[in-house]
Amino acid sequence: MKRFLTATGVALVPLGALAALALASPAKDVTPTPIARSTFPAFNVRSDPHGPVDFRAHASRRMDVFVRQHDYQPGGFTGWHTHPGPIFLQVKTGELVVYDYANPCEGITLTPGKGYVDTGSGHMVVNESGAPATDISVIMAPADGGPFRGELDPPDVDCDA
Repeated sequence: MKRFLTATGVALVPLGALAALALASPAKDVTPTPIARSTFPAFNVRSDPHGPVDFRAHASRRMDVFVRQHDYQPGGFTGWHTHPGPIFLQVKTGELVVYDYANPCEGITLTPGKGYVDTGSGHMVVNESGAPATDISVIMAPADGGPFRGELDPPDVDCDA
C-alpha cells in the first residue's frame, strides 16, 4: 500500500483512483459477477489428518457459500470491506494486491495460482498493474440471505511513517 499510496506520479495508478482510496468504499472499476450461492446445513468436517490435506471446517448453523468473479480494470479496487465469515480468494488472470485491515501497509501480491484467505478482519483488493485482472472469491455468508459484505472505514495508519 505504501507503494500504491505514494505513486501519485506513476502512470499505472490513475489520479482518480488515488483520490478515491482516501474514501476506500465503494469499489471502483471492479465488476462483480455472481456465479453461485448455495445453502449448507450445519457441519463439522475434518479430512484425514494423516492424509495429504489436513483441513477442518465447522459451521454451528446453516450458512451460504457465495461464489463470485470480480473483473478489475487497471487501478480498480474493492474498497475496504469485511465479510461475516472467511473468504477464499484466488487470482484467475492478471495480478492483484490484497491489503489486510490488520496490516494495511504490507500488500500481498497474487498472480494466477496464488490464493488468499481472510478470516474476517477485513481487506481491500487493488489492481496496481497496467492490465485487467480477474479473481474468484468463495464467501461464507448468513443463510438468511443477509449481507455478505460490510463496508469499513480506511485504516487510521500512516504507511509512509
